[in-house]
Amino acid sequence: MTIIRAVLSIAVAALLLSPVCAGAHAFLDHSDPAVGSTVPTSPAVIHLWFTQQLEPAFSSVTVTDKSGAPVNDGPAQIDSGNKFELDVKLKTLDVGTYKVQWHVLSVDTHRTQGDYSFHVGKG
Repeated sequence: MTIIRAVLSIAVAALLLSPVCAGAHAFLDHSDPAVGSTVPTSPAVIHLWFTQQLEPAFSSVTVTDKSGAPVNDGPAQIDSGNKFELDVKLKTLDVGTYKVQWHVLSVDTHRTQGDYSFHVGKG
């Protein structure tokens, strides 16, 4: 009976703690252009908003065209008024699909990464 009670206690504790742990990482909340969207003209800047504040020295964004060539116009920067926002300026983009790859370190020292695409031109 003691073993069953211990196993149940551990299982309940794991269930209660798992949302807290998952919420401690900086995940992409939303972006502009939005994930998977089509925009009519080249955006000058891509904005990415995360669920946690970011460490600027260890957070980056790379935007590439279909050949894999980077189209950033400088390094990504944390917005001075919003530590949850990472921005990157872009060169003028032609019609096509672009891939956004991000790597961030949140203030709680957890690293996350991800990618998405958006399209420039008529949808």
